[in-house]
Amino acid sequence: MIDPKASIRLARPTRDLAAAERFYVHGLGLEVLYRAAGNHGKHDLLMLGWREASWHLELVGGSSLSVQPTPTTEDLLMLYLSEPIDDALVARLEQAGGKRVSQGAYWDRWGITIEDPDRYRLVLS
Repeated sequence: MIDPKASIRLARPTRDLAAAERFYVHGLGLEVLYRAAGNHGKHDLLMLGWREASWHLELVGGSSLSVQPTPTTEDLLMLYLSEPIDDALVARLEQAGGKRVSQGAYWDRWGITIEDPDRYRLVLS
């Protein structure tokens, strides 16, 4: 049986690790948990999150990346906030390379959707 408190790693490719790091670290406020430069044909790796969280985001990139990002409008990372969405947070995300977009009537009512530099969508609710 899987423990419902098990840790989760969300992994996906990125075209530009530096741009993704700006968005998720300087914009959203995640911490760099681990970083590895690819060598011997391996991709570069960046793990982001909060040390006390049970999940983290793993981004892979670099010249040896075999798969390019192919986000759709339904590739969503949703974060449920414990307080109303701060306008300063949205501004930081936009300044860090994000673009505010519509995710449809429901999510536009209950949250804010911002595309990251690879066009994956982050929903704050």
